[in-house]
Amino acid sequence: MDQKKVMRSHSSPWRGLAARRRWCQAAARPTTVLVIAVTVFAPLLLAVVLFGFRVTPSGANSTWVSAGVRVVLKAVSDQGTGGSSLATVPDPSDRLLGGLLSPDFDDSSCLSRYSAALYRRPSLHAISSYIVSALRRYESLHRRCGPGTPAYARAVELLRANASFATSSSSAASGGSCSYAVWTPIEGLGNRILSITSTFLYALLTDRVLLLHSSGDDLHGLFCEPFPGSTWILPAADKDNKDDFPIRGIEKLTDWWHHDSLGSVLRRGEDPGMAPWLYVHLRHDYTKDNRDQQFFCDDVQAKLRTVPWLVFRSDNYFVPGLFLMPRHEAELARMFPRRDVVFHHLGRYLFHPSNTVWGMVTRYHDSYFAKADERVGIQVRRFYWAPISTDDLFGQILNCTQREDILPGAAGGVPAAAKGSTAGGQPGKQKAVLVVSLHGEYSEKLRDLYHEHGAAGGEAVSVYQPTHLGSQRSGEQEHNQKALAEMVLLSFSDAVVTSPVSTFGYVGQGLAGLRPWVLTSPVNKKAPADTPCRRAATIEPCFHAPLDYDCRAKAKGDAGRRVRHIRHCEDFPRGVQLVE
Repeated sequence: MDQKKVMRSHSSPWRGLAARRRWCQAAARPTTVLVIAVTVFAPLLLAVVLFGFRVTPSGANSTWVSAGVRVVLKAVSDQGTGGSSLATVPDPSDRLLGGLLSPDFDDSSCLSRYSAALYRRPSLHAISSYIVSALRRYESLHRRCGPGTPAYARAVELLRANASFATSSSSAASGGSCSYAVWTPIEGLGNRILSITSTFLYALLTDRVLLLHSSGDDLHGLFCEPFPGSTWILPAADKDNKDDFPIRGIEKLTDWWHHDSLGSVLRRGEDPGMAPWLYVHLRHDYTKDNRDQQFFCDDVQAKLRTVPWLVFRSDNYFVPGLFLMPRHEAELARMFPRRDVVFHHLGRYLFHPSNTVWGMVTRYHDSYFAKADERVGIQVRRFYWAPISTDDLFGQILNCTQREDILPGAAGGVPAAAKGSTAGGQPGKQKAVLVVSLHGEYSEKLRDLYHEHGAAGGEAVSVYQPTHLGSQRSGEQEHNQKALAEMVLLSFSDAVVTSPVSTFGYVGQGLAGLRPWVLTSPVNKKAPADTPCRRAATIEPCFHAPLDYDCRAKAKGDAGRRVRHIRHCEDFPRGVQLVE
């Protein structure tokens, strides 16, 4: 891309300087946030400390409640002694997003890394100093243990020799060993982004290095490297090169009954901690057997600490499952004082579109959205198990957006030439509508509506759809690049309407940091007329296939009823999600 054009687009990418100033003035100051938090919650926390622990059984004071109390009290104490505050809202002009991003990158190597935030509404979601420190520690670990390092070469050689951890632990004592979480792809791009995020958080909690395995070009050319001084791509295995990665056929690890899966090892009564590597099966069907679900149990996690290589396959956002592990609750509470911003922060840290994809994004944005006063994103996805006609779904979208005052109603016969001005002749608000869908009918109907009748109130509504590919082709590089570009464009919206259960929509709303209006699932092929959509309770994605095994009771249990900050999803009641 022409560098001068890029710089021009970055200089005023989002409704001009005045609009940015309005948002900056509206953003909460870090000091104000802390003062309010201390004033409002200190008495409550004191009551919990004085009375709550009196009824806590022995050995149970590590629950999420006590962990949260300890973290907040420590933050208040730190502030009183001149320490750093618990969490702060980043300055909208801070290109490092409050320390979320590392400064150790060359700008030209990834144009989107330090520029994408300029195109979005400034995030009002506070970032804890603890997660910033944890990310810097992880980057150091990845730089030491990633591909191309002596430590990685030693770890691969031990794996090739099928060494037990008893052998590798001696090297750990002498020079430090490295452990790895290898992610393998499955399903569409939205599922992949969410499962990568989940695997990364697990790696962050367990001091493992995240590596991505790709069997083809499906991930090539999509993202920039997120970790400075290293790569997150697992070197490809080559049967003719004995120095390549020794676990062959990773792409064939698809079934929960695989011999080397964690569940199979537990079913055989063997100790998983003695394995040189294990396959962790967390696909949607992993709940068929409670042994695979025991991945989320503390006693199993204690044994997995000695397994150098864990290979993950998941089409789920399994982050809520990590929040159900008592061993990690205190650490997670420090990382995320607000539980409902995990993907918002980690997604913006990990996923930076490649220069090719970023070029698609900026060209489309500059052509159609840069001058708009407000940008509305509408994400449409139909599923075979929730049939509804095109006309009914369009009517539902219209009913939702107009009822919630997201889009204006039609003016009713006003000529197209009269659009975009108020009754007094003043220019009306310019609204740009982004429709992302595999099909083009919805944007065409919406565009025709406002073209033929105009918009009520003198607003000017323009409707755009970058692509309508017809079907999902997750294994194709060009298809994935276009899909990623649309996800990023959706994240630039000021208001978002999404389809239920769609991981594509989850990614867009999460990167934007917005609670979307979610279209209600059809009943008997019809949309509910009285509730065409609902405002989501959280910006967090839904964990569609949560565990139904209670580790403490060693019996079936409801993951949505165990802790206060995990509830069943409104768009998919079987699933669970993080809420505040």
